[in-house]
Amino acid sequence: MTSTFPNISISTERLVLRPLDEDDVPALAEMMNDEQVVAWTDVPQPYTEDRARRWITEYAPSQRTTGRGLDLAVTEFLTQRLVGIVQLGKTNWHIRSTEISYVIAPWARGEGYASEAALATAQWLFGDQKFERIELRTAADNTASQQVAQKIGCISEGVLRNACIAHVRTEDGTWTDVRTDFIVWSILPEDLDGVGEELADTGGFTSFSDWN
Repeated sequence: MTSTFPNISISTERLVLRPLDEDDVPALAEMMNDEQVVAWTDVPQPYTEDRARRWITEYAPSQRTTGRGLDLAVTEFLTQRLVGIVQLGKTNWHIRSTEISYVIAPWARGEGYASEAALATAQWLFGDQKFERIELRTAADNTASQQVAQKIGCISEGVLRNACIAHVRTEDGTWTDVRTDFIVWSILPEDLDGVGEELADTGGFTSFSDWN
């Protein structure tokens, strides 16, 4: 029988990670049309509210129930404002491995939310779900996402040459594809030892803008 992720929420000091719901549609669509999100992801453009609604009502539930992945809204604990998403995909239940990615909304960057949300997700995966490996891939020039990977204890494993397609603005204002490398990172349960305390001690949750 296929394993599946539970329908859960994860709380941190500042954030609540929870299932996406239809109230998130306007903010999700706005976030996915941001230029940095367009540059580093393959999100279809323009990203309409209809697309956001289909993701929330069809794609995300299907990913979870089939065991392929999990999509979580990242919201502020105090305001309940949507500030990003964390996504798990390419999950292999036999080896207990999954790939994590994250997007932080432009209105919430610079607060360290990506590292806080990613770390909480990793702790939950290793603790409650007994996973043994989390993989993360960052475009070669996406230094902000690489900083997040380093902050949460990921180890760089190597480079997949010419394996990523990023996007850049042309002179006429349209977007064009550019090929670049993927840097592959991983984190294992033992890599998390002391990471949470170190982030808290250094103020690491507020040290950079972040997106993936």
